[in-house]
Amino acid sequence: MSQQNRHLTTRQGHPVHNNQSMRTLGNRGPAVLENYQFLEKIAHFDRERVPERVVHARGTGAHGVFEAYGTVGDEPIAKYTRAKLFQEKGKQTPVFVRFSTVIHGGHSPETLRDPRGFAVKFYTEDGIWDLVGNNLKVFFIRDAIKFPDFIHALKPDPVHNRQDGGRVMDFFSNSPEVMHMITWVFSPWGIPANYRQMQGSGVNTYKWVNKAGEAVLVKYHWEPLAGIKNLTQQEAKQIQAENFNHATQDLYDAIAAGNYPQWELFVQIMSDDEHPELDFDPLDDTKIWPKEQFPWLPVGKMTLNRNPQNYFAEVEQSAFGPGVLVDGLDFSDDKMLIGRTFSYSDTQRYRVGPNYLQLPINAAKNHVGTNQRDGSMTYKVDLPDGANPHVNYEPSSLNGLVEAPQTEVVYEPTYAAAKIVRQSIDRTNNYQQAGERYRSFEEWERQDLINNLVDTLVAATPAIQQTMVEHFYKCDEDYGRSIEEGLKKAGK
Repeated sequence: MSQQNRHLTTRQGHPVHNNQSMRTLGNRGPAVLENYQFLEKIAHFDRERVPERVVHARGTGAHGVFEAYGTVGDEPIAKYTRAKLFQEKGKQTPVFVRFSTVIHGGHSPETLRDPRGFAVKFYTEDGIWDLVGNNLKVFFIRDAIKFPDFIHALKPDPVHNRQDGGRVMDFFSNSPEVMHMITWVFSPWGIPANYRQMQGSGVNTYKWVNKAGEAVLVKYHWEPLAGIKNLTQQEAKQIQAENFNHATQDLYDAIAAGNYPQWELFVQIMSDDEHPELDFDPLDDTKIWPKEQFPWLPVGKMTLNRNPQNYFAEVEQSAFGPGVLVDGLDFSDDKMLIGRTFSYSDTQRYRVGPNYLQLPINAAKNHVGTNQRDGSMTYKVDLPDGANPHVNYEPSSLNGLVEAPQTEVVYEPTYAAAKIVRQSIDRTNNYQQAGERYRSFEEWERQDLINNLVDTLVAATPAIQQTMVEHFYKCDEDYGRSIEEGLKKAGK
């Protein structure tokens, strides 16, 4: 057994450099949630003695390749990140992409108004990287502790099992941070025409780390080279009357015909600080970083060129997690990202099973060596040839797995001494970008937005309607007036 093949890794194929200590705020703690190495290890252990996805149940997917440009804009990418998949011009990395709707069930129509998931699994030489996002660039809420409440409000009523616009608007009216996102979702952007002509976004703020251990904040954006196409509510109804699998069929048929869809990957870069000059917090996932201040910089291109051979094995069992990063990529303190880092991978352990990372669609292509054992559906041991099969722990002097050497400068973010609190961010600014988005729409987009919002609001109580109208007025005078007039015409 070679020395390198004795190195301890995670199931994602990431080297484990320190198996003795969790990641903490200072050496005395507290522990931080972005402890992916620890979370994978302990969550698997919890399940050693196997359902449809709660969200993103309806989906399809395809295989392809990502080709790096070796640059970020007109600069060498090494200036900002040491992630190997980006470094060389023309370097290709295999990928698998799953597209999905968020709220609705596994056999729901693909014409329903809903954000679309856009999840990309990169099989890199340093292990798996999952870039998990949506088609829209913002989200409804900014703190992960509210995610179960948000999903419960949009899911069917727990008594009569029907979705209810009154419940949806009740949650929205009490959560003004949603105003930007619902301005997107209730417009034609809430129903992409297909997956090939749909944007993608990492939504959350991440970090890039270079060879010197220096970090910058980044946001990711996928731009379809076939152009962007969305549907009005009426167009969606016409398609749904004939085909509720239209987006899945469109993607499959295009690839089968050799019409391979492509996306260019762009990033926005911001220095790693609080940016008090901005009127929003750059870690707030309900906000967009303005393009004119933080330009989109191209870093590579993705091509999907192969359909799955079996939907269940490759699409249904594919499992993604925002916490799955490779060296050169890191976490920001985005409160939604930190929560998603645990919840996504933990959901997969429950849904698919504790050994979901041994399935071919999820397995790393590089060396994997772990001391994780047993659990439902184990079909191999992550043990390289020559390692002692009697040793499933570390440290050991009996030819077991050993920690990988640390060859890169460790990125160690610094925090000023502070209390640990439960507080919202200071710069919420819930209305400005929603108003800007409303004003940026063409007239037909604004009209479709108003119609869709009014159609949902009519199910709400008068008090909730009035609260929502007040929110819309705070976004834009015309926005609020149009909703108010629409409700009057609807007899409410």
